[in-house]
Amino acid sequence: MTSVAAVKQSGPDEPRGGRPGRGGGGGRPPGSRRPGASGPPRDKAFGDRAAWFLVLPALLPILALSVGPLLYGIALAFTDAQSGRTRSTQWVGTLNFQDLLHDTLFWDSFRIGLVWAAGVTIPQFLLALGLALLLNQDLRMRWLARALAIIPWAMPEVVVGIMWRLVYNPDAGILNETVRDLGLGDGRDWLTGLATALPAVILVGVWAGMPQTTVALLAGLQNTPRELHEAAALDGAGAWRRFRTVTWPAIKPIALAISALNLIWNVNSFALVYVLTSGGPGGRTRLPMLFAYEEAFRYGQFGYAAAMGCVMVAVISVLLALHLVGRLRGGEDR
Repeated sequence: MTSVAAVKQSGPDEPRGGRPGRGGGGGRPPGSRRPGASGPPRDKAFGDRAAWFLVLPALLPILALSVGPLLYGIALAFTDAQSGRTRSTQWVGTLNFQDLLHDTLFWDSFRIGLVWAAGVTIPQFLLALGLALLLNQDLRMRWLARALAIIPWAMPEVVVGIMWRLVYNPDAGILNETVRDLGLGDGRDWLTGLATALPAVILVGVWAGMPQTTVALLAGLQNTPRELHEAAALDGAGAWRRFRTVTWPAIKPIALAISALNLIWNVNSFALVYVLTSGGPGGRTRLPMLFAYEEAFRYGQFGYAAAMGCVMVAVISVLLALHLVGRLRGGEDR
């Protein structure tokens, strides 16, 4: 009787004995696990395995279509592989790379490739920056201008090349027709002239790649707080000073990233120049990838072409490494 009375007289804040349960004194504290139970660690392991299963459908095509051919091409560069079903392939070590060191045609194509990459990337960025600044203003029919600005990006490179070949046509091209109408001469064959072929191709590369740079820079501009521009304007800063102190610091990471990617893509360019000039005239537009393509599929020198591809992969890897190091240093500085 005494124990029953004691239980009845106990307050709500006093723990009562008995079996463990909700609110009971013998229960476990909230959030605790009983000894030996498997909680979050097992769930984390299951989540990791589930993540791999989700990534696997996208990872397998990359391994099969990118990593696998890359490794095979690297191995092929150390052989004398040539076209022909009856030819046997022999291991030649670094002989292909030694031949590349003395191949003036390859180094000429490499120089042309650097001129092409720089000649496309720099004007592409400057024009895209100006267009992005324009499209960021409160203009009438701005939505239509933005839609028209990305049309070249939506067109395949082969279609762009065919379209610009019609523009550059010496007989009925719109460019020569305009030159004749303005009384500036009879026009010329832009894609077959030794002095005009490379600049004409660079112009097409700038036009075709500018939209993606514009979109990236425009996204950075729209994420810049307008309050900063308004405060700078109240302090008496002009347009150039506002751009230098407010706009450029805000879009600088995006600008560096998209410029580095454009440079890498342009170094690795193939389809556009192939459709326009096929490397002519006289090799004036023969980019390194075009030269490797000719060695492999026109002359059947697969091993030698693979060595060229390895050199280009090394160059692109160096550019990518420099970009990543710059981004990491920029992050540390911030």
